[in-house]
Amino acid sequence: DDVKCSHGTTVGQLDEDAIFYLQSRGITKELARQLLTKTFITRILADINISNTKEYIEGLIELKLKEVS
Repeated sequence: DDVKCSHGTTVGQLDEDAIFYLQSRGITKELARQLLTKTFITRILADINISNTKEYIEGLIELKLKEVS
């Protein structure tokens, strides 16, 4: 009866300093956003141990990032 459940998510803006840093190295703002987004997602996917599932999700992410650009 004393069980508590919670669900955590991370929602927010990309780090503008990181975007600026990448832009100062010659990377476009859009590509910088894609790189930071992909890096964030890659950290999450590292916990998935089912290769087919991981590859499927990575493919979906690649398609979505291409749609945004």
